[in-house]
Amino acid sequence: MSARSTIVTVVVAAVAAVSISSSTAADRGHSATQDAMDTEVQQAGAPGVLGRAEDGGGVWNGASGVAGHGTHRPRLAQDRFRIGSLTKPFVAAVLLQLEARGELDLDDPVERWLPGTVRGNGHDGRRITVRQLLGHTSGVYDFTGDPGLRRGYFSPRFARHKYDTHEPADLVRTAMAHPPAFAPGTDWQYSNTNYVLAGMVIEKVTGRPYAREIERRIVGPLGLRDTSLPGTSARIPGPHGRAYSTLFRTGTKAREYDVTALDPSLAGASGEMIASTGDLVRFMRALLTGDVLPRRQLAEMKTTVRADGGSRYGLGLTKLKLSCGTTVWGHEGTIHGSRSVAVTTPDGSHTAAFNINGDRAGDTEKLVEAEYCG
Repeated sequence: MSARSTIVTVVVAAVAAVSISSSTAADRGHSATQDAMDTEVQQAGAPGVLGRAEDGGGVWNGASGVAGHGTHRPRLAQDRFRIGSLTKPFVAAVLLQLEARGELDLDDPVERWLPGTVRGNGHDGRRITVRQLLGHTSGVYDFTGDPGLRRGYFSPRFARHKYDTHEPADLVRTAMAHPPAFAPGTDWQYSNTNYVLAGMVIEKVTGRPYAREIERRIVGPLGLRDTSLPGTSARIPGPHGRAYSTLFRTGTKAREYDVTALDPSLAGASGEMIASTGDLVRFMRALLTGDVLPRRQLAEMKTTVRADGGSRYGLGLTKLKLSCGTTVWGHEGTIHGSRSVAVTTPDGSHTAAFNINGDRAGDTEKLVEAEYCG
């Protein structure tokens, strides 16, 4: 190693140490969380992990691993990243706000707002409500399960398709080519099509794109300066690291692809957004403490049904009871090369957000367990 590279390595290591230790000085109760983040990097093989927690002890920012292979740059608190399905609580909150203003009823049939859209192979928008879309109890087929789409976008072929643009109506048509998972209201199953449709409902009700409504109703009022809805833009604005995907090949030797730049319209209203850990903490706390929704609508959002893995799902919001008995509300989000989670206690007094900048490995639930039960 040359003298110059040695100096660079030392400087970067010092920056990383400052990034972690300066916040830890304000709150030293997160050693278990830092250990869990380190484990995700050192044992699970994640490129890097970024975390933030705010509780009675103050603000804590932690990081492990790197922001980009070959750079040794640490992950920084101000970094932005794709949040995937953490977009869903934003979409749900907008529809609940519209309900509070009397502009729609969550029990309206989808057909009222999107006539003829949910039809085919047993799907019937006359029997599905907006509420069932938000709670994943509609039975609508998840377009991401379509075999043709999976071959092109959930395989190594994605490297050739990552800049493809998709219209919401086309994603819905893909779903309509398959039978529903179950009759509306009889079961629960996660379906990204539900939220693509929810975004279309927002546009029909307001006359403006769902992204614009999220910006004017939530992003702006809460001052979420790191949060954006890129639409078809492939770039991440502002400071950010890289994002890595094995493109769904398994094994420790599977090649990792840099998927930092991609057209997120494949996800659309089900998962296109970009944010930072700081903005996610602010949003989730504001949501659960009533700064986003009136009391009645927040209660509706928190009315849950049994979901996967012992959790319960409301309207764009997951309720999870941790091993130590603590209950948290929030959501996870995954998109190519990025895994995120943001949760808070019911009173908003302890809120946390994490991001892993790769999808080879990574367990966000372990990070949450460490933060609240460690």
